[in-house]
Amino acid sequence: MSMSMRLLALLLPATLAACSLAPEYKRPDAPIPAALPSGGAYPAASAAAAGASWKTLIQDQKLAQVIDRGIAQSRDLRYALAQVESARALYGVQRASQLPAVGVSAGSTYRGGDGLSPSQTPRTFDASLGFSAFEIDLFGRLRNQSKAAFESYLATEAGARSTRITLVSEIAAAYVTYAYDLDVLRIGEATRDAAQRSFELTTRLLGAGLADRLDVAQSETVLRQAESDIAASTTQVAKDRNALELLVGAPVEEALLPASLSGLDPSIRLAPAGLSSDVLLSRPDVLAAEARLKAANANIGAARAAFFPRISLTAAIGVASPMLKGLFDEGNQSWSASPSLSQPIFSPAVGANLDYTKAQRDAAVANYEGAVQSAFREVSDALARQGTIARQRQAQTALVQASQEGFDLATQRYQAGIDPYIDTLTAQRTLDSARRSAAATILSDLTNRLTLYRALGGATAD
Repeated sequence: MSMSMRLLALLLPATLAACSLAPEYKRPDAPIPAALPSGGAYPAASAAAAGASWKTLIQDQKLAQVIDRGIAQSRDLRYALAQVESARALYGVQRASQLPAVGVSAGSTYRGGDGLSPSQTPRTFDASLGFSAFEIDLFGRLRNQSKAAFESYLATEAGARSTRITLVSEIAAAYVTYAYDLDVLRIGEATRDAAQRSFELTTRLLGAGLADRLDVAQSETVLRQAESDIAASTTQVAKDRNALELLVGAPVEEALLPASLSGLDPSIRLAPAGLSSDVLLSRPDVLAAEARLKAANANIGAARAAFFPRISLTAAIGVASPMLKGLFDEGNQSWSASPSLSQPIFSPAVGANLDYTKAQRDAAVANYEGAVQSAFREVSDALARQGTIARQRQAQTALVQASQEGFDLATQRYQAGIDPYIDTLTAQRTLDSARRSAAATILSDLTNRLTLYRALGGATAD
């Protein structure tokens, strides 16, 4: 039998006899109802498949370009992806501990002494191929450590996907918020223009002796307030753009910015939620929590294995000769094998480490169950908003129409000398408030659609 076959004969039985001391993994029961909530504030249940890719939901081409740019430029996403690569590399390091590190060596030895000439100096040449201190994983310590590293890698990968979904949602939300504040700015400008006309009207009526100075002062108050609101809205629009560009990680040119909320409204679709709450178990953050739980479970196996003997082997095959030119001649072969065994007898740290891994497993279970419950709550909240937002938008639209009619009538009655100016002033403030509330309701609708997309965990393509 050759030297290599002898070494293989030593390793193979031990490898085949290896076992794992990790507890059998079982996914904890989800502490949530089997179905998503329905009835009352919630929309009608749909049997459509839950979740969707952002490219399916967002049909506005300018917003899609901004999101693509953000995915390519975002520093947060780059950091998350770098963490994935780090976790993958660490798994490779841990996985490599299960395999022998094979190396080659060559050298020569000279021995000298008194009275020996250089030609009489004994010397030996050798070359060998082998591995040093390779642990035979009889009790699964290394395999469980490798399993834990692999699950940690999966958790990091799921975390990066969660970061990507959140980034898409936040960029879209910032884009929508910019459009909202742009609409608020235009509402302020419309209010200012109406107040300017009222101020000019009351000034003319005062000159004709048909109004008093109180009417002029009140109309000027509305005008100056509108001018102040415009200045504040202009600042807010600039801040919104800064926030959007920070999320994107690059400048967003004027041509890619939204024109209004009404233009975005039909181009941001609603993600289907389905009927079963099982969809939440595929959310990236829930998958990451489960991967961390599996890693904690594997660490228990590694901690248990520390109670048993640790066997390692150093072996080499090679050649040795007193003459370099005859080093590889037949008959100069050599081999060595040095197995070793270590067994803890009194080591309190081993038992304490096992207790630690079990406590970490219990913490991971609680973290996983908490992630599932949080996911259920987020989806439920988004569905509750979805179920009532259409009625609220209809009411807000009707409120704006009624307020506009009331303001027009109040203005006409004041001009006819029927009602005092205070009625016109009140109607104008009511109209301004109704317009702002209507815009805020549209904003709430659009941001809730994005929240539901994120709460459902996007889609595999994300």
